[in-house]
Amino acid sequence: MPSPVDGPQRTDARGVRRSASASAVLRAVLDAGPIARSTIARRTGLSAAAVTGHTAELARLGLLHELVEPEPRGRVGRPHVPVDLDTGRHVAGALHLAVHHATVALLDLRGNVLVQHEEPHDGLAAEDLLARAAEILDDLLLGHAPDREPLGLGVAAGGWVDRESGTVVEHPPLGWRNVPVRDLLAESTGLPVEVDGHARALVHAERLFGHPRARESIVQLFTGNVVDAAFATGAGVHHGPRSAAGVVAHLPVDDSTEPCRCGRTGCLEATVSEATLARRAAESGIVARPDFPELLALAASGDSAAVRLFHERARIVGQAAALLLDVLNPAVLVVVDRSVARVPGCLSTIRDEVRRRSRCPDPVETVAATSFPGTELATAGGAVLLDVLYEDPLGPLLTRWARASSTGRA
Repeated sequence: MPSPVDGPQRTDARGVRRSASASAVLRAVLDAGPIARSTIARRTGLSAAAVTGHTAELARLGLLHELVEPEPRGRVGRPHVPVDLDTGRHVAGALHLAVHHATVALLDLRGNVLVQHEEPHDGLAAEDLLARAAEILDDLLLGHAPDREPLGLGVAAGGWVDRESGTVVEHPPLGWRNVPVRDLLAESTGLPVEVDGHARALVHAERLFGHPRARESIVQLFTGNVVDAAFATGAGVHHGPRSAAGVVAHLPVDDSTEPCRCGRTGCLEATVSEATLARRAAESGIVARPDFPELLALAASGDSAAVRLFHERARIVGQAAALLLDVLNPAVLVVVDRSVARVPGCLSTIRDEVRRRSRCPDPVETVAATSFPGTELATAGGAVLLDVLYEDPLGPLLTRWARASSTGRA
């Protein structure tokens, strides 16, 4: 006789399989849309009936729509009606919390940044900064997406971020400890809120919208005022207990005597952070004051002293990249660094150091720049939310919208 729990277990298992199948359909459309249902079936291994059912459900949720194409004259049979993502129905809110500014943005379902706003926040308390970010998000929705429905808000930050609780556990440059970001923003925006570390967020972005080899395995190395990393292989991004994985700030690097807040010298973040580089540039007389954007603009214009400083920094970043490549052996290592996109030779210097120090057979093939230059911070925030959507499009993220839609309020 079946046990009393067999029925619910089977229901739960069916629900998990249904969500996984819907996710496979939505990702197939993301990758190749507009796409015929028959092609989705071939790509996913699902039956034609299952694909038809899922596309109908995803269309009801506002994620897909049909594209009616004119048929060639004389064609006999059922018309070919491809489906594609409905990028005009929903938007994903995004917030990235950097050391000196917050970036608030709106993204569509393909991860395209529709609008972004950068807000300086030096000296603002955590609660005040998050309240200000909620106000800016509301302004962006009213001004740039008045006819679209927000799916929610994704938040990315450096430091130690616990995704499960939505908490910034520790962010030393901001002075934050145990800030309940998700709860505070959910209360002020009325939206579903997802929170994660920005390196992991950009892993999700690369796997959804970016580098073609990222879905095999990827290491993301983020170097700004905060330096951290993330790793993913197969279907999952590694989080570790309380999402504490990815700390590389205190990796020792060669030939550095830079003091670190941990009490040691020569740690990676203390050596290559944007604040350190700006300070060194001011001390050398390259810039009048320690201003990283000014230093970056100077190097981008070709100033030899500024360029040399960035190349020295790139060599040290290459040390960390070489270590991560040897330990984790990913298909691709993506470097997120503003200088890589703007200062000629920085990426080549990183690759040269990888070639010198690691067993990586082809650094040119393996070490890449971010797929989102200029929008990486906005993309990080949006990807936190969009990853949840693509992982489970029938899950709770769209429950609020679907309920409102059924009553005519969406």
